[in-house]
Amino acid sequence: MRDDLAGRRTGERIKILRERKGLSRPTLAGLAGKSAEWLKGIESGRRLPPRLPALVRLAEALGVDDVALLAGTDLNLADGASIPIASFARIPHEAVPAIRDAVRAPLLSVAPRPIDLRSLAGRVEQAWRLWHGSATHRTDVGRVLPALVTDSRIAVRLTHGAERRTAHAVMSDLYALVQHELVWASEPELTWVVADRSVTAAQEADRPVALAGAAWTLAIVQRTTGDHQGAAALVDEAATLLRPGLEDGPAELRAMYGALHLHAATTHARAGREGDALRHLDQGRATAERLPAGYHHLWTQFGRSNVELHAVSVNADLSRSSAARDRARQIDPDTIPSRERRARLMVETARSYHQQRDYGAALDWLEHAYPVCNDSVHYSPEARQIASDAVDHGGPMIDRRARTFAHLLGLPA
Repeated sequence: MRDDLAGRRTGERIKILRERKGLSRPTLAGLAGKSAEWLKGIESGRRLPPRLPALVRLAEALGVDDVALLAGTDLNLADGASIPIASFARIPHEAVPAIRDAVRAPLLSVAPRPIDLRSLAGRVEQAWRLWHGSATHRTDVGRVLPALVTDSRIAVRLTHGAERRTAHAVMSDLYALVQHELVWASEPELTWVVADRSVTAAQEADRPVALAGAAWTLAIVQRTTGDHQGAAALVDEAATLLRPGLEDGPAELRAMYGALHLHAATTHARAGREGDALRHLDQGRATAERLPAGYHHLWTQFGRSNVELHAVSVNADLSRSSAARDRARQIDPDTIPSRERRARLMVETARSYHQQRDYGAALDWLEHAYPVCNDSVHYSPEARQIASDAVDHGGPMIDRRARTFAHLLGLPA
């Protein structure tokens, strides 16, 4: 089958496999959570080839075990590259079942009890700090989320008036953290439920920053599923909601506004819209310069160092690998307070080398990233693909290191 697809673009391969399967374009698009028009653009070559998350969903719908079968000449994968669906579609974590149960529990009746909203908000804040401060943040945060979800849902049930709006605001922030915990580790349906609940809670709270934060969360899920247009439109709407408060509002509001622009920059970059991506990146940078020195938003981590990290990501997403590396060289990792984001900087740097098929340098950066934040590497589809390619194509000089690192991530070597 590979011989029949040789020399074909990604869209051409998808079309051939779709027709072999006997699927109409609307049917395959629907199974992948996309529109028929989107798939038509991919197949015709009018759109850039899908990123890994969308390719995984298409491969699943087509009954293909190896995503690399869909990757054509326009994705520039090394000859013989393999992307097993089992390694990238979902990376299970032991915390997910208890979180799922807490989210889905009916809670039809709740025994009356005193509600300390300040304490609840403090626990959510501490969980966010743990997310950014731990080298194994999914494991550590995963332990506390089930109780937090349950207590937050009970608080909403047992409060009224202004207190209830506050409880909803806390719940919206909490569900944003739950979404971070679940992405790539649970079934997509659960991630969608959590993101939707964040929006619903923010609407009940009726606070601009909560609404913008919920939009930021939902747009991450949209982008992960390949809906770049919907994600960009959502964050633009949320930014418009915050704009009237930029002059006199708190730093938290300006930081959320800046985080929305970084979100838009990444979304446009992944859709191949370079001008829009760089414009939003510049707007994010201008917003960060209006914040106090050293400020970083608690959970989006928006601040000056995060803007520069996004500059690396945006250039990598635009396949400007040299520019991405140049940006990365200008960043002092110690200025990034979040371990999760410091490791992400290193993964993005690895990605820029991987784009040039410099597997040794890419592996070096993954090895640097892993002790900074294990989970940022283990649960990154891009990092897992880089590690897999280092095994397959890195050569004898790095073979032992590459296999050892792949084993660390639970990948076949």
